[in-house]
Amino acid sequence: MVADARFLSGSLMRHVTVMALSSTVGLMAVFLVDFVDMVFIGMLGKAELAAAIGYAGAILFFTGSFGVGMAIACGALVARALGQDDGSLAQSRATHSLIAGFGFGAIFAALVWLNLNGLVTLLGAVGDVHDLSVHFMQIMLPSMPVLLLGVVGGAILRAHGDARRSMYVLISGGIVNAILDPILIFGFDMELTGAAVSSVIARCVIAGSALWTIQRYHGGFGKPTPQGLWRDLPAVFTIAGPAILAQLATPVGQAYVTRAMSEYGEQAVAGMALIGRLTPVAFGVIFALSGAVGPIIGQNAGAGQADRVRQAYRDGLLFTAVVTVAVSAFLFLLRQPLTALFQLEGIAQQLVFLFAGPLSLLWYFNGMIFVSNAACNNLGRPFYATLVNWGRHTLGTVPFVIVFAWWLGAPGVLIGQSLGGVVFGVLGGIVASRLIARGGDGGPKGPMAGQRTLFRIFQLRH
Repeated sequence: MVADARFLSGSLMRHVTVMALSSTVGLMAVFLVDFVDMVFIGMLGKAELAAAIGYAGAILFFTGSFGVGMAIACGALVARALGQDDGSLAQSRATHSLIAGFGFGAIFAALVWLNLNGLVTLLGAVGDVHDLSVHFMQIMLPSMPVLLLGVVGGAILRAHGDARRSMYVLISGGIVNAILDPILIFGFDMELTGAAVSSVIARCVIAGSALWTIQRYHGGFGKPTPQGLWRDLPAVFTIAGPAILAQLATPVGQAYVTRAMSEYGEQAVAGMALIGRLTPVAFGVIFALSGAVGPIIGQNAGAGQADRVRQAYRDGLLFTAVVTVAVSAFLFLLRQPLTALFQLEGIAQQLVFLFAGPLSLLWYFNGMIFVSNAACNNLGRPFYATLVNWGRHTLGTVPFVIVFAWWLGAPGVLIGQSLGGVVFGVLGGIVASRLIARGGDGGPKGPMAGQRTLFRIFQLRH
């Protein structure tokens, strides 16, 4: 694998902007297909199908977080190796990260499968909605290890600064999904099953495209060996372990919010499901920003360029602010067309109006968490990101939702969730800023680096 550390020079704001926007196009292709799924399912006129996707989405978020955690680890390690001008190390860690991701992804998917009925029940689904949610998930779960190959492969491409081809990989899956959705949902009258099958096929396309692109343009993969796997796994899981735990916090918090919203009926859950599909479409740039800023910080940290690390973090926050204001204004203008498109009324309409108004501005603080976590992960302190994420989705969610739901009902669920994000966004910014000021810990540099970092974490916890 050729060392390609393109972020060590040039305008950092330009790097942040190009990486974020390129990554966004790819993510938007995927998110838009999820959004279109909701449109097609809504056209069937069956509220239980929309609610089923809402419940299933919370579990898919949970399983997808495992893949994101592995991608964070692989991207950080490959970027650091490239910053150190060590192409062979970058290739080795990319190879073994993919193997570990696929294997552990299969185990994780199997565990979720075995507990699927209980998980859906825990979210508050009952009757036909419960059965439909389980059916949808039973189709989707077996493809999780394949999706992991695509997600980790995309992280490898971004670590090389190849956001354009990473974008093409996701677009290819999005196009396949968009074509198959109406064919299977309406043409073959498969309804919810059709939406699930088209998503599975799209995941296979994404994985195949990512692996082919790495092989074709970035030197491919090394020959895996037990010795190499044993050497690289400590470094991978030093970051992946805390990163996966950090990512799992989000679906745990979202599951609680879904459960709280279920108390207000299927219309409230359907309204929240629409918001859940609309959010990544609207804020796709901010979702992409974490993966965009991470490699920039990682390469410069690997090369010992502390000033560029600090500036990259600041530029990431500035970019987040500009995007949040622009998107919030756009959402406000779209409130009425959205409610007309989905024929929303009552509490569902109230929730969408609330989100596409004042609450969307508070998304800046979620963006602050994303950028701060990227800094922590790429500076060798992933456990800090874990603490911030779990704090945000436990202490920053549960008590806020309880208080505001008691006070304001269903709208209070969304308000409480958003205000908790403000508190932990600020906290995450303080943590990341102090870490950057200290220069991080240099990151894993050898086979024992993982054990040393875990020992430091143990000391911090005790």
